[in-house]
Amino acid sequence: MRLGGNARYLAYANSEEDVENLVAWAKSKKLPFMAIGSGSNIVWRDEGFDGLIIVNNLKGRVVLSEDDKNATVKISAGEVWDEAVAKTVENGWSGIEFLSLIPGTAGAAPVQNIGAYGAELSNTLQEVEVFDTHSRAFGVVKNEDCGFAYRTSHFKTDEKGRFIITAIVLKLKKNSPEPPFYDVLAKYFEEHGITEYTPKTVREAVIAIRSSKLPNPAVVANNGSFFTNPIIEQAQFDELKQKFPEIRAWPRDDGKVKVAAGWLVEQAGFKGVHDQETGMATWEKQALVLVNEHAKTTANLLAFRQKIIDKVNEMFGIKLEQEPELLP
Repeated sequence: MRLGGNARYLAYANSEEDVENLVAWAKSKKLPFMAIGSGSNIVWRDEGFDGLIIVNNLKGRVVLSEDDKNATVKISAGEVWDEAVAKTVENGWSGIEFLSLIPGTAGAAPVQNIGAYGAELSNTLQEVEVFDTHSRAFGVVKNEDCGFAYRTSHFKTDEKGRFIITAIVLKLKKNSPEPPFYDVLAKYFEEHGITEYTPKTVREAVIAIRSSKLPNPAVVANNGSFFTNPIIEQAQFDELKQKFPEIRAWPRDDGKVKVAAGWLVEQAGFKGVHDQETGMATWEKQALVLVNEHAKTTANLLAFRQKIIDKVNEMFGIKLEQEPELLP
């Protein structure tokens, strides 16, 4: 978002030894510290950070095992996520092609359990390699111990700040993805006459769809989708459906309903809005994306965010939750 205050110290961790040494240094100085990837899913507070920011720059991709049906790969935390996805697709492996073009690094992916087009990282992740800043030891957190849920994990909630992720291990399949596909993807395949579904065709479709709707954060200041899709009870959804027959939503296995946050924001009148008071805007092609046009402070962003939250809550009785982390 190009907003927020300064950090007192910043260092790149290019090896596991760097991670260990930087944490030791910060602790010896009694300084707070925080590890980040590329920062694409972070909103920084105006107050800045009076401590050490550790930029996780660990590199490397390796195939741990492979047979006729599966391939297990380890991806270091500092690897660019989409480059890692591209490599697995190039090998013909299926599992993360739906997560193509998501900004950020591999190490950040488990923190919020990244997901798109009906797929989530937790579907393929086997374990997370970490440095435990409490015990100052390297270890492994298995999938079942990560606390994965929709756009969250223990790394983002109750264990926030404890672990520095050094690598992720994924188990990918060698068979092609199969329908039914997420409605937007299915529509794309139909419109383009695609009937052969491979990791490559799925990745190409996802890239085309995302590129047509979402601005490149390297060019336009944004955090991607700013709000998570709210999950509500079936009874509340039934009431909303009566009032708003066109409401976009998806049923969940637990009996609840996931509502399209972008639809809610658009109905609240915020698609393509340019707010002169705060310098913020919403992207003309996707109301879920907040853009910094000429905002000077994070306070401006948060004020604009609140306008959207309040209007959606007033109209639908749903309180939107911010997806990017507000740090520190």
